Amino acid sequence: MLFLVGCTVRNVNKMTMATRLSYALGSIKNVHKYFFSSLATSQPESLNLVNFSNENGIYKVQLNSPRTRNALSTEMLNELQSIFKAVNEAKGARCVLLSSSGSKVFSAGHNLKELTNETPKTHHELVFSTCTSLMKLLIDCPIPIVAQVDGIAAAAGCQLVAMCDIVVASTNATFSTPGINLGLFCSTPGVAVARAIPMKLASYMLFTGLPLSAEEALKAGLVSRVVPAENLELETQQVIESICKKSLPVMRLGKQFLHRQLKMDIMEAYKEGENVMVGNLQLKDAQEGLKSFAEKREPKYQDH
Repeated sequence: MLFLVGCTVRNVNKMTMATRLSYALGSIKNVHKYFFSSLATSQPESLNLVNFSNENGIYKVQLNSPRTRNALSTEMLNELQSIFKAVNEAKGARCVLLSSSGSKVFSAGHNLKELTNETPKTHHELVFSTCTSLMKLLIDCPIPIVAQVDGIAAAAGCQLVAMCDIVVASTNATFSTPGINLGLFCSTPGVAVARAIPMKLASYMLFTGLPLSAEEALKAGLVSRVVPAENLELETQQVIESICKKSLPVMRLGKQFLHRQLKMDIMEAYKEGENVMVGNLQLKDAQEGLKSFAEKREPKYQDH
């Protein structure tokens, strides 16, 4: 009886390992298939508040409504949704650069005119559901999103920054969730902020409405790099160039797993990570990278 139980356990373990490896390899195959699909990429609709361009797979998204301090109105949110839908489907996309026009305000958050009692409750619901739909697109974005922040990022503007993978900020930048000052707790911005920084500091921001300087945001983990304003463009460009030199399928499977494992138990994450790395090694770009290291040369990735 013990022998049979032992055999059963070993068989279950083998099946579990096989299932995990199959899942990991399947994910990688899906990434590869996603890349080289011949399906046409959808294009954003007419844009009035956001500048958008694609330069060799670098998708540049610039908030451009200085008159409203780059407020995330429903119109701007819809434009951003349209853009990120296109980006998420683009087989050649390598990186997103999210920035804003002007140097004083990245984004002041939602357009408060849409939140007064002069607009119906149904519109209030639309504002926040549209914003949440945009956040889902950012979560699902298969490539790194780099935010370049020079100036104020407040409320939903701070939420937008917190959802990005990498944030390069100037010393002029500040980050805040000041809704409490107006009698409106920043509940949805708090979802992103509390996941990006320690709870004690998130509570400080949300309960006081006081801003963090760029240096404070860097120490908290909300920001990746802080540089003088005159060096912001150069620093951001260096980050993007570094990303674009990497293998595209490896970058995508890496980001996918990085976010997925956060929802797992730590040992489950390690086991899944093992399988993802084994699958990663089956990619031609991985073998090219290892070969180039041994030969002391730069790798020549083919995005395979």
